[in-house]
Amino acid sequence: MNTGTRLPEVTFHTRVRDESVGGPNPYRWQDMTTDDYFKGKRVILFSLPGAFTPTCSTYQLPGFEVSFEKFRGLGIEDIYCMSVNDSFVMNKWAKDQNLKNVKVIPDGSGEFTRKMGMLVDKKNLGFGMRSWRYAAVVNDGVIEVWFEEPGLSDNHEEDPYGVSAPETLLQYLEQKDIEKAA
Repeated sequence: MNTGTRLPEVTFHTRVRDESVGGPNPYRWQDMTTDDYFKGKRVILFSLPGAFTPTCSTYQLPGFEVSFEKFRGLGIEDIYCMSVNDSFVMNKWAKDQNLKNVKVIPDGSGEFTRKMGMLVDKKNLGFGMRSWRYAAVVNDGVIEVWFEEPGLSDNHEEDPYGVSAPETLLQYLEQKDIEKAA
């Protein structure tokens, strides 16, 4: 994906907590668009192969969560974690991870991921179609900088991780901050 590219327009089918629904499962459907998430804000978007998977749950998502205040200090308003999982799974994973800062975006059908050119087949791992791991700084819906793990391909034998790590994005933003101050 190239810097300067506008994110694709997609509607995400999310479940949001709404106490007025009542009962033991007080959630309702709420459609959110690409603009709802990205318009008028400078944010981080990172995407990964799946909720509850080892690298995603142990390193990438927790790394963004604990570094949230550092990112805020460098001009980031929100951090979004996306996966080709439905809203039920993403919400349960967010709860399981005790997220307070990072927001999850369910790309249940993979439409956004496909339009980004990042949808890959992971049937060799029993996953089916999932997202290749990447991260980006997005400014008002336009990609400012792109960090994609190497080897984008179907049924890749490995799950590379490092290029899209929170530390990489922090380094980029800190360097931009230094350049701006100079």
